[in-house]
Amino acid sequence: MAGFNKIVNSYQEALSGLEDGMTIVAGGFGLCGIPENLIKEIKRKGTKGLTVASNNCGTDEHGLGILLKDKQIKKMIASYVGENALFEAQLMKGELEVDLTPQGTLAEKMRAGGAGIPAFYTATGYGTLVGEGKEVREFNGRNYILEESIRGDFSIAKAWKADPYGNLVFRKTARNFNPMAVTAGKIAVVEVEELVGIGELDPDEIHLPGIYVHRLIVGEFEKVIEQRTVRSA
Repeated sequence: MAGFNKIVNSYQEALSGLEDGMTIVAGGFGLCGIPENLIKEIKRKGTKGLTVASNNCGTDEHGLGILLKDKQIKKMIASYVGENALFEAQLMKGELEVDLTPQGTLAEKMRAGGAGIPAFYTATGYGTLVGEGKEVREFNGRNYILEESIRGDFSIAKAWKADPYGNLVFRKTARNFNPMAVTAGKIAVVEVEELVGIGELDPDEIHLPGIYVHRLIVGEFEKVIEQRTVRSA
């Protein structure tokens, strides 16, 4: 069963084959559940001209935001970008192409891409800027727009636990976009906090089966809190 083992031993190996101009689908929501070490490896590699699909672009100092400093991202497909001043500056200067996509639509674009569905109809965005130029059809008296799915050359994601076969367990809200992102990549790379032995995961516990995962690496995580809120005593 050695051929089923997805473990790689370095972040260089994990992202081997990533080249300029490729499309990356990234999991995470804000800074929760982001594949932070894989993002740092992309920065180290200096890969440029990237199209990145993710819920948001991190902050100025963390997450996908660190790729903006050297202008490694050419186009960002996201639903929320409000925590990143550098993102805003590059957008306003025309240095960054941005495709703002409703959050549910973005999640479905990833899921559909992973399921081999090239496009789908949704009512979200009809009659707004989101729907401009897109095909419209009426179903049961309601108008829907056609949205194309997302497929990446690479997908990067973070999980809580995995076995060597790549079966994944996510922790609570850190699951967010990660399962859909994994399925949408031609090469899916996942970093995890904890590696367990074969058979240690209850099948009912597994959130995403290893068939979707190509490379798996165990990492250590900083887990930065995006908006720290405390209560006075």
